Amino acid sequence: MQVSEIFWTLAAVVLGPFVGSFIGLLTLRLPAERPWAASRSACDGCGRKLGPLDLIPLISFLALRGRCGRCGAPIPRRYLLLEVACLLIGAWSAAAFDGPVALATALFGWWLLLLAVIDGEHFWLPDRLTLPLGAAGFAVSILVLREPVWAPLLGAAVGFASLWLLAWAYKRLRGREGLGGGDPRLLGAIGAWTGWSALPSVVVWAGLAGISVALAQLALRRQVTLDQRLPFGVFLAIGAWLTWLLGPLHGFLG
Repeated sequence: MQVSEIFWTLAAVVLGPFVGSFIGLLTLRLPAERPWAASRSACDGCGRKLGPLDLIPLISFLALRGRCGRCGAPIPRRYLLLEVACLLIGAWSAAAFDGPVALATALFGWWLLLLAVIDGEHFWLPDRLTLPLGAAGFAVSILVLREPVWAPLLGAAVGFASLWLLAWAYKRLRGREGLGGGDPRLLGAIGAWTGWSALPSVVVWAGLAGISVALAQLALRRQVTLDQRLPFGVFLAIGAWLTWLLGPLHGFLG
């Protein structure tokens, strides 16, 4: 492995916890419509501005025992969990790929995790996250994977159109919404990364993930109804990540 490839691979691992900390901030501030870019991080309990040592991922949480050093207010555990999750995503990406593809894979996984958390908690897939994800997929496809320009464009178009048409048909037949407005945009963004031919695999994995959640709820004796809302963006994120790592399912079948 060349030195440049080692750099990209290590970056995918080292950046993981820092990205996880940032994702934790976004999952709290974006749904609450609080500023996240211009203002410094502060304790939610006493308002103390966090210093550099307070912002070291993983280490600061453990050193402070999960509480603010001044007022003792608990630090949301999501920060620690997301930092660990992003570290694992980075390590998995580095183990699966080399060079710039490793970092691109980690970026894809981190972005999907951010969207999955927000959709899982708020049933919301904001355009300010899904559209840049598609733009990043276009850039990675062209600059890193050396795909022709039409490939990510076709993937995005097929991904968006397929779910949009499904949502339109469902509403015509049932008279109510069946999918959130952000789901087609998310699948379109995913298509820019994976290409159109991998989208069936994304949907299959997403469906299996959704069925698994429903079965788990039944096993826990929770009521499951046909009208129950499910955050489909979470399942699309799972399907996209597995498809990116493992390849399209037709590759296994063929």
